[in-house]
Amino acid sequence: MSGPVTDTQPMPGHKSTPGVPGRYRGVWVRTLLETPELQDTTTVVRWLQTSAWHADLRIPAARPRVPADSHGFCGITQVDTLSDAEQCQWHRRTDVQPPGPLADAGWMVFEGPHRVIETGVHGPYREVWERLPDSVGRCVALAGLDRDGTDDGMRWLVAGAYMMRVRPRRAAWPADTGRGDTLASVVARHPAMAVPLLDFEISFGRLEAGVWAIEHSTAPALEGRRVPCALRRLDGARAQVEMAGQSADAPMAAARVIEWDVDIDAERLN
Repeated sequence: MSGPVTDTQPMPGHKSTPGVPGRYRGVWVRTLLETPELQDTTTVVRWLQTSAWHADLRIPAARPRVPADSHGFCGITQVDTLSDAEQCQWHRRTDVQPPGPLADAGWMVFEGPHRVIETGVHGPYREVWERLPDSVGRCVALAGLDRDGTDDGMRWLVAGAYMMRVRPRRAAWPADTGRGDTLASVVARHPAMAVPLLDFEISFGRLEAGVWAIEHSTAPALEGRRVPCALRRLDGARAQVEMAGQSADAPMAAARVIEWDVDIDAERLN
């Protein structure tokens, strides 16, 4: 899960799994990245996976206050099998960085319920992932809705004790953005657009006892905050996100239920 991305179709001869297998669900921490050029054990990487949706956040250990070097994305996960090999593809719907030329896909080998090794399909790399034990159990995915009831790109994903919020930028990429560009290079060419281009938030933390404790975020000022938060399912299709500071005039955000795999009595998640 280390390269730039475009959506691709399943490889010929592959069988696509409807929804990812249960062993993928949870929050995965990358403990090692190896490529021919580097070995990385310091970048903070969190991959939260529901039965269909993922959100991924990765922050360099020594990042500047302006988060142009942060990476993160959100989208649909697809698992394909061919004989005894298993390929995972992360189809990015929103991305901190500009679109890249290659699909984000890896060969996956599970070495136990909480450890998986990923190797590159389109490039030489190896990543070691460890699943947080308290990230299994409840699994929720909500899509934000604007005032007209249209999907606004916001996502709230929950796995076990953890939640990730994804708030994509509203600005479109400048017309001269190429597939080899980075966010930093685009901002350098278009400094007047720096604020809207950098306005992309992915935040990760624990959601317990009505408080979301933000541990890592593409917005550094949010890290360490403890935000009152609850997700309420109104019916099979609609939900409400109650979060302090969400906005002055709308402390409750409307959402569509994508997934709500929680105890049947738990209409409110906090």
